[in-house]
Amino acid sequence: MCIFGSCKHISNNIFMEQIKKTLRESAKMRWAMMLLVSTLMAANYYFYDALSPLKSILQEHLNFSSQDYGIVAGFYAFPNTFLLMAILGGIILDKLGIRPTGFLFAVFMLIGAVLTAYGATDYFNSGGFGYAFLNSFWTAYSPGLKMMALGMLIFGLGAETSIVVISKILVKWFKGYEIALAFAINLGIARIGTALAFNVSPRLIMPDFWTFPIWFAVMLLLIGFLAFLIYMMFDVKLDRQIKSSVKLLDAEEKFKLADLGKLFTNKSFLYIAFLCVTFYAAVFPFLKYAPDFFYHKFGISRAASGDIASLLPYGTVLFTPLFGWFVDKRGKSASLMIYGSLLLVVVHLLFALTNFSPYVLMVLLGIAFSLVPAAMWPSVAKLVPEYRIGTAYGAMFSLQNLGLFAVPILAGYILDKTNPGITPEAIEAGATLVYTPTMLMFVGFGVIGFLFALLLKWNDKSSGYGLELPSNMQVEAKEMEERV
Repeated sequence: MCIFGSCKHISNNIFMEQIKKTLRESAKMRWAMMLLVSTLMAANYYFYDALSPLKSILQEHLNFSSQDYGIVAGFYAFPNTFLLMAILGGIILDKLGIRPTGFLFAVFMLIGAVLTAYGATDYFNSGGFGYAFLNSFWTAYSPGLKMMALGMLIFGLGAETSIVVISKILVKWFKGYEIALAFAINLGIARIGTALAFNVSPRLIMPDFWTFPIWFAVMLLLIGFLAFLIYMMFDVKLDRQIKSSVKLLDAEEKFKLADLGKLFTNKSFLYIAFLCVTFYAAVFPFLKYAPDFFYHKFGISRAASGDIASLLPYGTVLFTPLFGWFVDKRGKSASLMIYGSLLLVVVHLLFALTNFSPYVLMVLLGIAFSLVPAAMWPSVAKLVPEYRIGTAYGAMFSLQNLGLFAVPILAGYILDKTNPGITPEAIEAGATLVYTPTMLMFVGFGVIGFLFALLLKWNDKSSGYGLELPSNMQVEAKEMEERV
């Protein structure tokens, strides 16, 4: 006889006992799967930042303004901001599963990357296939700009949902185990891709083949795609092993569109989602301009500027797993998000108003960029049940992409308006850009993120989700209450 939902509690216990007999029980298999999917994510991050050290080269060869460059960078986030594709991708993920969703959106990434690289080529810009059509409308913008923006749009359509898929994969394999550490190491590996983009991309430029760095990034995406295909074979085996358990819980855990309402009335989820968009708006768009910022403010060469920018992702490779391990063992997720947000504000203020060493500041920014994600992404698994996790991550990535779309364009607009008359030709002749107003804009986003981090910790005291508890002491009361 079932009393107060005890049958559901018993069914969950049966599910956990059965799933322990599967591949995920093996630590070696869990970490091997994490490495496979991290390969795709690292390639994703590499391509996203491969253009950052090439900003001045794009201006020289394609006559881009700073705002034009911001449009190409920002269009990555267009489908996830205005078409809500990350949310829809999360819903598709929860409905169709990891394999079909991951495969589909990885293909989108490859197509978008190829179009972006193609739009920069001399062949296309000399009247190649598609040039005449793109030159027939919006003539204020060059065909090369439009083709690259289209490519980044399609790449972004696949990239953000692919990250949602990988997040659900980590929850699937690591929930109840080292989930925060798994997220942290995954992010660390992904940011090796970012760091290598800043280090390698400017060094791959050839006088007669200046687009080679972009095509190299396309090749890395292909390798990541092949790694995901290998993962899919193991995912099939795991699903077969837990098939009976899934059937046992299927009736009570199938995603419904009504679950969206529950998601967006969860205050803790909303606070963490808004922290996500404002915090990342102060980091990723800054990285898009960081090499150019160092070049103009500190007079550092383009190659060295890329090296300094790479200190942030390299730092996260060390610090993010360290903080992830801390979250698993000691908790304090909400507190770490506050500390990281505050450190971000301080670093951007010092960048804007002082000539303090950019080497030191980038290391500090790397610490901030490790504190918040290491605590934030695994915390979502405490806020929502697993059958809704894809939609939850998709919603967060859609909100995040609002910042990733608008902020690079806004930064380029501010840069152009506060530096009137400084053309690409003037820059090539030695003129420098003033970045102070643009950097103060990043400070503003950091301050807003800090306020959301404070609200999240305050709300956690009454919500009972246990964000300050270690991963293995996760509070299950809220999830069980929703199921009952």
